[in-house]
Amino acid sequence: MADHVVPHFQNDAGVAIIEIGSREFMCIGANPPFDHPHVFLDLGDDNEIICPYCSTLYRYAADIAPGSARPPECVVKDKVT
Repeated sequence: MADHVVPHFQNDAGVAIIEIGSREFMCIGANPPFDHPHVFLDLGDDNEIICPYCSTLYRYAADIAPGSARPPECVVKDKVT
């Protein structure tokens, strides 16, 4: 059993950069039914990564809580896995 939930983020607003407080996460593109395949992204030692499906730029920000984002509306709610 997993010991934590992998946060999911989306970019319905079409913002240029989503700052996140997690180094491992899922990008879904936009909210269903306009989502793309849910892709797992791992920043590793980097501070930025681009989603290969929707080209959203994600940037790690240490001042943001894990699972949170700036802007906050980019956090996908109702994800249980």
